[in-house]
Amino acid sequence: MSLSRRKFLTAAAASSTAGLILGAPAIANAQSPRPVNWRMTNAYGPGAPFYTEGPGSPTDIIQKIGAMSGGRFNIQHFAAGELIPAFEGFEAVQAGIIEMNAANSYFWSGTTFAAQYFTTVPFGMSYMGHMAWLYHGGGLELWQEVYEPYGLVALPINNTGVQMTGWFREPIEDVNQLRGLRMRIPGLAGQVYAALGVDARVLPGGEIFPALERGVIDAAEFVGPYQDRRLGLHNAAKYYHTTGWHEPATTGELLISKPHWDSLPEDMKMMVRSACQAACLESLAWSEAVNGEALTDLVENHGVTAQVLPDPVLKALREATFDTLETEANADPMVRKVHDSYMAFKAKHDRWAGASEGLWLKDILGV
Repeated sequence: MSLSRRKFLTAAAASSTAGLILGAPAIANAQSPRPVNWRMTNAYGPGAPFYTEGPGSPTDIIQKIGAMSGGRFNIQHFAAGELIPAFEGFEAVQAGIIEMNAANSYFWSGTTFAAQYFTTVPFGMSYMGHMAWLYHGGGLELWQEVYEPYGLVALPINNTGVQMTGWFREPIEDVNQLRGLRMRIPGLAGQVYAALGVDARVLPGGEIFPALERGVIDAAEFVGPYQDRRLGLHNAAKYYHTTGWHEPATTGELLISKPHWDSLPEDMKMMVRSACQAACLESLAWSEAVNGEALTDLVENHGVTAQVLPDPVLKALREATFDTLETEANADPMVRKVHDSYMAFKAKHDRWAGASEGLWLKDILGV
């Protein structure tokens, strides 16, 4: 545990009695009419569309829960840095000091690699396949099984759909260009890039633009046209690679302290589940609504060149991805269990996707 995390957890524990009085965790039960007052921290900064505010965001989920509960269930939201640093939500919720945290599960893959699968898998399933696996293929149950030793419960809360490969100062035309490249890239994709010589780094959203602008990094991945334009990444690099190989569907995570979750009456649990499930659809619909215009604007008005990665580069990335996945699965029985479930479901879903949406995009839309 880092010194900063230890200081936070120690200080928070010391003030836990005061926190209980001032509106921190209120333990609920089915017989108690008292309002439940919880806190939700976030890995993303203040004002961020999708990740903090707007349709399908954590604050939108909070509003839905408040409305459904008639004011019985109140959740106070804290963006990254307002209560804890961006990437310390896992430990804070595990300690029971914070009841909820919004992030992406792949941020915790250093603690348990299996967490990676619940956000996204490079060269993996689309939004439709990933959601199908989570809700109807055993993925959500595996998520709880992975987190059970940590005293945590998790729910999917949003999805960006397919993401963009990222921003580069120079176009990537050969796999050798990846050697020594300093890139902001989280999750399994960072391990894959590292296997090909990339210096992969994880930075909070608010730190990406200044790092790219100052040359601290040479390339950066964030989300997609709308979100990336908002950060101004097009002002620091002009080559925007597509394909979304690394994050074909990026699912957000609501992390919940299991003791607190277990204390909730069943109607409040259903409110949380329903609000999160609604947000998964609403956030994707919003992302699909805004990205087309943003991409057109970036290309036509900001001098951005958007182009796919060359096939040889994609081939190298694909090989490195599946080598990494097999290595991790062979090293941990739980990772193997999640990996095999995901890949078995993917094989079935790929057949359907290829016969349905794939042919529709190719033959009907001519894409």
